[in-house]
Amino acid sequence: MFIETESTPNPATLKFLPGRDVMAAGTADFATATAADRSPLAADIFAIPGVVRVFLGGDFVTVTKSDVASWQGLKPLVLGAIMEHFVAGRPVILGDDVDAEEDTLPEDAEIVAQIKELLDTRVRPAVASDGGDIVFRGFRDGIVRLHMQGACSGCPSSSATLKHGIENMLKHYVPEVRSVEQVMF
Repeated sequence: MFIETESTPNPATLKFLPGRDVMAAGTADFATATAADRSPLAADIFAIPGVVRVFLGGDFVTVTKSDVASWQGLKPLVLGAIMEHFVAGRPVILGDDVDAEEDTLPEDAEIVAQIKELLDTRVRPAVASDGGDIVFRGFRDGIVRLHMQGACSGCPSSSATLKHGIENMLKHYVPEVRSVEQVMF
């Protein structure tokens, strides 16, 4: 098994591409080792000292290290954990993933559908190429609420991406959008 690695805009995060599907559908973001209990793969990676976040995408895994850890020491350990997991044929996620509720009003259904379509077709592919994901969390009073995951969570450029990139694009195509805010849940 050959696992490629790619850098991300977040210097504390590396993207690992095992050459196979990681998540059959959706994504999973684990900000703590405790939260990773439902993912044997994420738990194995969190067992490595210095790992502080694990994100599972469609065909990749992003791993964020602590400030005191170095990629020189961590990278081979993460590669080994990912390889051992897939070679053993273990499941990536146990049970069903329960996602957070969206905060929307029924009368905004058409606007929300437009926002989600733009996010899915124009934003998420670009964010995934950087090792992350962006999740729609709500729309009220002209404010779109989004949650950044993976390499995007805590990335130095995520605020600029959110405000200058995503907000401007949504305002252009959906006049009802006044602003975009990041939520941390």
